[in-house]
Parts: sequence; C-alpha cells; structure tokens
Amino acid sequence: MRGLTAIVTLVALVTAVGVWSVPGTAAPAAQRYVIHPGDSNVTYRVNETLFNQGSRLNTAVGTTTVVRGEVTVDRARPANSRIGTVTIDISQFKSDSQRRDNMIRQNWLESAKFPNAEFTATEIKGLPDAYQDGREVPVQITGNLKIRDVTRPTTWVSTIKLDGTTLTITGNTTIKMTDFGFDPPSIMGILKAENEARLEFKFVARPGT
Repeated sequence: MRGLTAIVTLVALVTAVGVWSVPGTAAPAAQRYVIHPGDSNVTYRVNETLFNQGSRLNTAVGTTTVVRGEVTVDRARPANSRIGTVTIDISQFKSDSQRRDNMIRQNWLESAKFPNAEFTATEIKGLPDAYQDGREVPVQITGNLKIRDVTRPTTWVSTIKLDGTTLTITGNTTIKMTDFGFDPPSIMGILKAENEARLEFKFVARPGT
C-alpha cells in the first residue's frame, strides 16, 4: 500500500506542475533563415511597342540578384512562420539593353535616386498544418510594397518549399507604374511601354547564425 500511495502522490505532483514532456522530444523552436543574394532574384516584365521596328511588340525583362531579408520558419506551428522586410536593390536591374537600363535608372524609375524597394509581408495565407520536406505549398502573401517613396498594398501568388536546410519562396504579382508615382517608359518615335508590370521573385534562404 505504501508503494501504491507513493506512486499516486508522484503522479499527482507531476500533473500539478504540468511536467509531462520527455527530455529530447520537445518541438523545435522557430528558426531564422537568411535570404542568399545571388541565389535569389527579382524580375520585371513589361510589354512595350517598338515604333522604330515597325510597331513590333516586345517584352522587356530585367533582373536583379541583390536581395536581402530574413524568414522565420516555425516547423512546430507553420502558421506562425513569418517573412521579414525584404530589400531589393532595383538600381541593379539588368535587361538585354544597357541603354534601357540607364534610362530606367536616370528617368522613369529613378532607381539611381531611389535604389531600394522594400516589401513587408503582413499575412501568409495557406500555410500547412505541418511542413513536408520537399513539398511545394501554394500560398498567398500579402503585404506592403514600397517603390521610390510610395507604398502600396500588394498580394503575391506564391509557393513555399522546405527541402532539407533550404527554403525556397517564389511569387508573382502585377502592379501599375503610375500607382508608384512614375510614368511608363516612352520615347517619341522609338518605344512606348504599357503601364502594367509583372513582378516575379525567387528567394532562396538557409539557416542563419
């Protein structure tokens, strides 16, 4: 009876303090991932009409790989995962035309004056109940995009994939240049660009220290 009483007392004490977890089996804490420039990129695609080439339709494509930011991944509770502010050096956009790139920097986008765009995520819809290694998860990322000195709410159709220690996030959205305070590129008799620009990103992140 004494042994049984002792066991009952011990169980009661453990229950009271809530110590039912077994050492070594606790869920992993949220982990910080750092976006790797070079492996990551942001691209724009803008349709334009080239009047000096018989009004030929063309899609201008420019890409920058100078991207910085962090992501917090919570494997135990994926819904708590967060994307921090991402900074993109848009002055480094490069297309197939150096003349176009220079004109964008100096005139339309004025990225020589406003070199950094920023995206601050406010919500990620569609995160799974549990991360499955190597599986692409479709999500919707909403936040605030700042270009020049104008900030607008923006939603990206995206995917998130955890593969070992590598986190890959891709996404795309469409914006209007005039919403951010600048007109579409236009040169009389040479070209005229559409107001809409498709933006695409690929962020590759790995655990940071």
